[in-house]
Amino acid sequence: MDPSVEAALSGMLAAAEDATPVQAVEAVTRELGTALHARTVSFLIADLSGRDLVRLTHAPLATAVDGRRAGTDVATLLPFDGGPHEEALRTQAVQVVRDDTGWTVLAPVTERGEAIGLLEIGLDTEPAPQSIAEIARTAHALAFVVIANRRHTDLFEWGQRTTPFSLSAEIQRRLLPAAFTCEGGSFTVSGWLEPAADIGGDTFDYSLARDTLHFSITDAMGHGVTSALIATLGVGSLRNSRRAGHSLTEQADRAGAAIAQHAPARGAFITAILGRLDLGSGTCDLINAGHVPPILIRDGDPQELRLPRNFALGMFPETPFNAGQVTLRPRDRLVIVTDGMRERRAAALDLPARLRSLTALHPREAARALADGVLAVAGPALQDDATLLIIDWHGFHDRPRRANAGADISAATSADGR
Repeated sequence: MDPSVEAALSGMLAAAEDATPVQAVEAVTRELGTALHARTVSFLIADLSGRDLVRLTHAPLATAVDGRRAGTDVATLLPFDGGPHEEALRTQAVQVVRDDTGWTVLAPVTERGEAIGLLEIGLDTEPAPQSIAEIARTAHALAFVVIANRRHTDLFEWGQRTTPFSLSAEIQRRLLPAAFTCEGGSFTVSGWLEPAADIGGDTFDYSLARDTLHFSITDAMGHGVTSALIATLGVGSLRNSRRAGHSLTEQADRAGAAIAQHAPARGAFITAILGRLDLGSGTCDLINAGHVPPILIRDGDPQELRLPRNFALGMFPETPFNAGQVTLRPRDRLVIVTDGMRERRAAALDLPARLRSLTALHPREAARALADGVLAVAGPALQDDATLLIIDWHGFHDRPRRANAGADISAATSADGR
């Protein structure tokens, strides 16, 4: 190991813990810059649209710096343009760029496939291959610093918000999982939500148990704050009963009863797909509660799954729910969307054809490409939320994950191959 990078790694945790949560990343990057004799070290966080990076810096108020300000913190937008920054994030591989002032190293900051951002390091001399590999490890360690410290401050969330949030968007954001992507040895899951101009109450969720992947996608009736509150009831009930160990049908029953009893609007309901994937066998139990059918892509061919039909959650709470089942094979892909991907102007997107074209992509990149496709035909402001969840089944539950610096790059995407 390069002694300078080894020193940086050993000092990172101490630097992060000695600093406040707001100063933790700055302290870590300063430690790294000193160890590497770097000209500059910056952390660039992925914005919530997934289409830009944001450079977070701390600057005195007297300093003239372009970008959004919050006190002495500055967020500068770097839109994706197909260049090395986007290439590093999409391929999840370190990029080394020669420029007029020396060399720039761009290392993905990633945890279990969740692309958090980039570590950008300016050097006077070309880094050796061993140094590049250790910088990648350092960027991976930085991901844990960000994850740990963002729980205590709004700084990172503020930096990621390149457009203002409404109250309903704020509520909806809190219903989503903390990470949109998770790679396991036997599966990869990734979700995405493209909000409408007036929030439509969509959510997705997942949780991993020792041998089970739980997941759901929901669409609450209506728009705005009322829809977000109905969604809160549904997601809260599903999480509560899931954590209590209830079966899939019991989760649906309880969520329906909660909505019928407590919803802020008369006749409120939520359409949903609820799922439970046995990671040992690939057996997947599914409940369709008045929702768009899931799509199974097998051997490149997308087909809607035929499941028992049920009323939406909350519509007829005394009616029991019936589950269906499918056994996944290695290399199968399960895609679940809300009606915002299929109705109104979004219907102009040939979803089966688009899904076929994306089968080789990592679910993280496939989800973003699908969202881009919907915006291309129905944007820039959608009439309804467009939400999707993609699960790739690899099989072999005991197989170790093939990871490098926080990411499985076996299905990474080039910025030129979106």
